Amino acid sequence: MPAEPERAVEPTPVAEDADPSDAAPVPTPEPAAPVDSAPVASAPRPVAPEPTPDPPRTAAVPPPEPPAPPVAPQPVKPAKAVAPRPVVRPVAADEETSGIPCPVCRTPNPAYRRFCRKCAAPLAAVAAPERLPWWRTVWPFRRRTRGGSGRLVRLLVILAVVLALGVAGFLLLPAGRNLIEDTRDKLGTPKAVSPSRVTATAELPGHPARLSTDGLANRYWAIPGKTASVTYTFAKPFRLVDVLVTNGPARNAEDYRSQARALHLDMDVTSEDGRVRRKEIDLSDKAGSQTIIVGMSDVTTIRLTLSSPVGLSAGRHVALAEVEFFQRT
Repeated sequence: MPAEPERAVEPTPVAEDADPSDAAPVPTPEPAAPVDSAPVASAPRPVAPEPTPDPPRTAAVPPPEPPAPPVAPQPVKPAKAVAPRPVVRPVAADEETSGIPCPVCRTPNPAYRRFCRKCAAPLAAVAAPERLPWWRTVWPFRRRTRGGSGRLVRLLVILAVVLALGVAGFLLLPAGRNLIEDTRDKLGTPKAVSPSRVTATAELPGHPARLSTDGLANRYWAIPGKTASVTYTFAKPFRLVDVLVTNGPARNAEDYRSQARALHLDMDVTSEDGRVRRKEIDLSDKAGSQTIIVGMSDVTTIRLTLSSPVGLSAGRHVALAEVEFFQRT
């Protein structure tokens, strides 16, 4: 029986829009088994044309997005630092329960521990710093030094302070004494004191120098010339506070200008140690008493010298009605 001729396999049409890679492979027909061993002439097999692959398609790439505008930094509130709290661990049951109590949680701790086994607080008591003496709180001694540093500087400062105090005391001691005495004079009540002896370099008959201390203003001491002096001696030294001088022949205004008056007075005060101090006084040409503040200690003798007379003419003389001395009580 003659063999059937082989049929040509037509290629499967491929759509133009389809991807060549997606097309199913074309099956290859298997040769039929020969029925007869004799060779049979066969027609040539047509060759299917290879499909032309489409050009690869490029995927559409979207245009790049414009960059976002930069964002300005905003202020941020700083966080509050919080110290980590110690972790408290439970106390083991097998540890010793008797010992030094913790100053914080009062948990007993063994003697060998330096920190509490419960709250980790230090067990060694910190001694309070020793209180500094008062002189260590004053500059330049208030700075703490170690190892003797600055010892020479401190010594020099101490010597300078002592020397300055000594000089100030030497210079200001008299002024300080005078200030204290003047304060006592103002606080105390002055008391009149009378001289034990009165002597003058010149005087007119009927008007001796002792009349200047008799306490009566209608009697006076008169001198014949332009100048004269009178000396008052006291029985014991005293603190002279004030001197009241009544110039002219009387205290009243009617009789005041009947005689000449001295407008300048030199007062020489002699102390117990022999030192003489002078005080120059300008008197006012008016009736009444004039107060002179003296403030001298240990006074034993006072000498008054009259000068610069006014109203002196023929038949008239210089008159001094009264001189009063006051001491501190």
